[in-house]
Formats: sequence, C-alpha cells, structure tokens
Amino acid sequence: MFSSGFSEVNEESDPGLTAVVSDSDGLPTVPLAEHPILDLAEFQLLEDQVDNPLVARTFAGDFAKLWAKRYELLSTAIERGDVAGALNAVLSVRTSSMMVGAVRLSVLAARLEERIRRGELRAARPLLTEVAECGYVTVQELKDSYVLRND
Repeated sequence: MFSSGFSEVNEESDPGLTAVVSDSDGLPTVPLAEHPILDLAEFQLLEDQVDNPLVARTFAGDFAKLWAKRYELLSTAIERGDVAGALNAVLSVRTSSMMVGAVRLSVLAARLEERIRRGELRAARPLLTEVAECGYVTVQELKDSYVLRND
C-alpha cells in the first residue's frame, strides 16, 4: 500500500533518524528519514476504498485517539516478554498506520515486528522510543492535515 514516497506533509529531516539500518539479510534499508511521516495519497486510497471520506476520516480519528493505548499495549507486551501479545500489538500498529498513510510509523512497526517474530524482544526495546516519538508526530500531522483539522 506504499506509494512512490510523495508526501504532502513537509517535515524537517531529523538527523537522529538518518542512520542506515540493515534488514534481516544484512542488506541496507532506506534510511528512516526518507520515509514520509504522512503520505496523504495513501490516505486518499483509503477514502477511495471505503467510498466515503467520512468513514475514512472517522478511522483516522480513531487511530489518533487510540494511539496512546496501542503503544501502551505494545510496550507492555515487549517489556513482559509476551511474544504473542507484542506481535498482536505491533500488527495493529502496522496495519492501521498503513491505512491512514503513516508511512514512517508503518516502516518502524515492520522493523519491530521482524525482531518480535525472531523472539528478540530485548533487541526490540530500543525501537520502542522511536515508535513512540514517531506515533506522536504522526498523530500531530494527521491533526494538522485536512484529515483531522476540523475534529
């Protein structure tokens, strides 16, 4: 569900997010800062798929309202060492992020999911801070965009 990377949301690149990370095969992945925080073209796909902009905006509103709870479930499961709970929580973050066009958060969730699936919960912990920060910024971008501006 990712597009060409075009984003209607302009953000300053965070130098802390420019490190090149390797995937499970050791191949370099695209630096995180090159993924847009919010890709409104992706959100427009959701609007088209549900054939009702109000339904899509309600979903985005629920995403924003539920962000703190989703993150809490994810971090608690990782801290407890609950692989099944962590996997369930990260999949919720990843899929809902993709649906609202939260590209960077979706990429982070995919990286976290990979570690969880390998049972590397201790190695997953450092990503939690990035996920929390990115989630917060994503919710702010949604609220500042046309998606939730009037909510």
